[in-house]
Amino acid sequence: MTLIVVSDDQARAQASTWLARLQRDDLAEQDGVEFDAWLTASPANRAAYAEALALWHEFEDGAVQVLDALAEAAQRPAGRPAPTRRWLVGAGGFAIAAGLALAVMPPVHFRPSVQTYVTGKGQRQRVTLADGTIIDLNAETRLSVSLGRSERKVILGEGEAIFDVAHDERRPFTVEASSRIVRVVGTQFDVRSRLGDLTVTVARGKVEVRPIASAGPGQTYLLTPGERLEVNAAGTEALKAVDPQEAFAWRAGRLVYRGQPLADVVADMNRQFAQQTEIGDPELAKTPITGVVVLDDPQAVVTRLSLMLPIRSVPSQRGILLLRK
Repeated sequence: MTLIVVSDDQARAQASTWLARLQRDDLAEQDGVEFDAWLTASPANRAAYAEALALWHEFEDGAVQVLDALAEAAQRPAGRPAPTRRWLVGAGGFAIAAGLALAVMPPVHFRPSVQTYVTGKGQRQRVTLADGTIIDLNAETRLSVSLGRSERKVILGEGEAIFDVAHDERRPFTVEASSRIVRVVGTQFDVRSRLGDLTVTVARGKVEVRPIASAGPGQTYLLTPGERLEVNAAGTEALKAVDPQEAFAWRAGRLVYRGQPLADVVADMNRQFAQQTEIGDPELAKTPITGVVVLDDPQAVVTRLSLMLPIRSVPSQRGILLLRK
């Protein structure tokens, strides 16, 4: 990647423009692509955007005082002296932040828009949010994102995603999935929600997982790097030590299994390929498998599976049918 050298003033101006653009109700996927390209083009861009966000947060904290001061200034008689520069600095930068916010942001009574991202069979997508958080969506995943003043919220309806969350102590980042809430400030973790089963795997930082309802079933867990929480559709919970990179391997087109049933492998395959695979024997579907599956071609995957398990394949109406040897 070629880094572009820009001046600090130029980066700040562009950051202010992006801060406004990313708050629009009609924000499109292309906006996110262009923002990601701008953010990574120069270290000065990332620093300028972080500075712009900090100023906006500072404005929010002192919004009432700032707006009162602006109203007073508007009503001040012509001969009355304006506030000194010392007042501007002493106000903790509120006046500067207000100037930035009023120049580039919507009114104070701002309602965060909700962005929805959907991937189809065999599709993966990377999304960069306005706060710098990066989300990688696996195939057949649907999630919505809302960035508010006091929190950043994701609802994962179905699917799997890796979250690399930008640190922001003022706005915790939560993911709601399968009757659980995952809460962080800044970290990297994977959330998988499929047919009511939930897994949360942490690679960096700390993650709290709790039931959505305070009186609901289940307990609260604080996960640290190398830990995974599994909650099945019946509510049974299990905490395990894992290699987080195994959970992230799907980004590179690989799936890692450790004693999981063949049925799980086939279900994952069918989310990645148009040609579908079926298992002809319910008992065969329970056969455990340990290994790495490379998602290059469905027939090639089945051929490699037949080297690890006593299975054979025949053509079917949907694609491939697996039978016991």
